[in-house]
Amino acid sequence: MDINPIDLPLPELGSSSVINDDILWVRMPLPFELDHINLYLLKDGDGYALVDTGIGTSTTEAHWHTIFEQLGTQLTKVIVTHMHPDHIGMAGWLTEKFKVPLYMSHDEYFVARSIFAGAQGASQWQDEQFYIRCGFDEDYIQKVLSNRKGMKAVIRPIPLSFERLSEGDTIQIGKHNWKIMIGRGHSPEHICLYNEQQHWLISGDHILPRISPNIGVYSTEPNANSLQKYLTTLPQFLELPADTLVFPSHKEPITGLHTRVQELIDHHHNHLHHLKDFCETPRTAIECLPVLFKRELSHHNMFFAIAECLSHLNYLMHSKHVIRRISETGAYNYTATSMALNLSKDSDARFSEEQPLQT
Repeated sequence: MDINPIDLPLPELGSSSVINDDILWVRMPLPFELDHINLYLLKDGDGYALVDTGIGTSTTEAHWHTIFEQLGTQLTKVIVTHMHPDHIGMAGWLTEKFKVPLYMSHDEYFVARSIFAGAQGASQWQDEQFYIRCGFDEDYIQKVLSNRKGMKAVIRPIPLSFERLSEGDTIQIGKHNWKIMIGRGHSPEHICLYNEQQHWLISGDHILPRISPNIGVYSTEPNANSLQKYLTTLPQFLELPADTLVFPSHKEPITGLHTRVQELIDHHHNHLHHLKDFCETPRTAIECLPVLFKRELSHHNMFFAIAECLSHLNYLMHSKHVIRRISETGAYNYTATSMALNLSKDSDARFSEEQPLQT
């Protein structure tokens, strides 16, 4: 099935529109190049359950006030797909306003809490080393370290308790049951919600139309194999019905789930092939960026671009298709091994975290 946007009225930023009797589509503004996030209000008795909350700013708060006044309703629960600021940013404010529970996966909740807590006096030497290993110069590194404001600037205080959602759980919202599916790689334990009766999938950032989710490696876990986790948790969505309606966190709702999942898998396999070829001679992560990104990268985009590049290099390293050595400058050099990279279309469905890609 081809990928097609669902014929629905596009909400203005800061407002909602009706998808059907059970789902409202809200679009909130973001102060980034990707200028919006999709949020979903699911009819739940006399109120609504909210999936994701928007970034924690006064602008988003004002929009929520307007929406609640227009709808004349209240929230029954707040569900957060993952811990990134545009998803969890207003969760604390909303749960406090309506005195309702927060639903998240275990890993997403506690990672959010730990990052929100900040460094708490810890040294930044590991962050500095991370950027040295990437191949950045000293001026760039010091600029990054000195300009950090932390997540507190865009996340309201996170509630002190939550209701845990796990793989395979079912949560009832109004007259519908939603099955919890877990994706990894974009974030630690990302929740997707699937309605088996209606064939509706709220995919969060795990599956997006027209753009690929950022799959990154960051200074908090520099040797993570995030891309392997992402590619391992994508094929399960090919088992859902082909006519599934996908409600993503960015861009527009779509049909064509199977085609989009395969496109995402192919996209990353192509990057892996090109990176391995590029690393026939030793390369730093910075030198590898043009293989993945053809456009000029802003300072903001560079943060996510280097993380994405590292996720691919770490995948190749963990699967023993490149080796990594520290150069005299302290940067990592990545060099392809003589092993042939077997990137068959269904390979990632067959191995676990402990089992490297077979050649």
